[in-house]
Amino acid sequence: MAANQGQRARRRLSTEERREQLLSVGARLFSESPYDDVWIEQVAEIAGVSRGLLYHYFPTKRDFFAAVVERESERMLRMTAAVPGVPVREQLTAGLDAYLEYVHSHAHGYRAFHRADAAGDQAVRRVYRRALAAQERQILAALAADPEFGPVFEERPDVRLAVRGWLAFTTAVCLEWLRGESVSREQVRELCARALLGVIS
Repeated sequence: MAANQGQRARRRLSTEERREQLLSVGARLFSESPYDDVWIEQVAEIAGVSRGLLYHYFPTKRDFFAAVVERESERMLRMTAAVPGVPVREQLTAGLDAYLEYVHSHAHGYRAFHRADAAGDQAVRRVYRRALAAQERQILAALAADPEFGPVFEERPDVRLAVRGWLAFTTAVCLEWLRGESVSREQVRELCARALLGVIS
C-alpha cells in the first residue's frame, strides 16, 4: 500500500506538464532577478530535474526566457479577448477586471513578461515586442468594431499611438500596484478605464 502511494507521488509528468512546471519556475526566477542573474542550473534544481532534461525542452537560456514571455502573453490575450458585438464601454470594466485578476494571480509571470524588454538579448526583446503588438491589435480591433469609437479611426490617425501609450501606462500602474501601493483593485481598474476613454475620446 505504501509503495503504491509512493509510486503515485512520484508519478512522471507528461511532456506538457513538465514544460508547464519549468515555465512556472522560470517565470518566478525571471520576475525576481535580471535576465543575466538567472542560471539554468537554478531552474533545474528547483524543478527537481537534470540540467540535460531542461535543455531537452529548451536548447538555450534565450529559448527558455522567450518561452516564458510567450506563455504569459498568450494568457493575457486569452483573458482580455474582446466579445464581438458588445460595446467597448460595456466590456472595459469586465476586461480590466480579468486583466487585474491575471496580474494579481500570476504576479511572477507578469513581472517576468515585462522584464523582457530590459533583457540585453535582442531576440528576447523581439518576442516581447511582438507580444505587446498583439495586445495593441486586440484593443484596436475592438475599438474599430465599436459604433461609438470606430469613426475615431478615420479622424484620428494617432489613435494607435494613443493605445500604445495607454498599454505602457497600464503596465506601469500594475507594476506599482504589485509593489504594494495602498489602492484597491477597483481603484486601479477605474484609473485605467478613465485613462483609455480619455485618450480615445
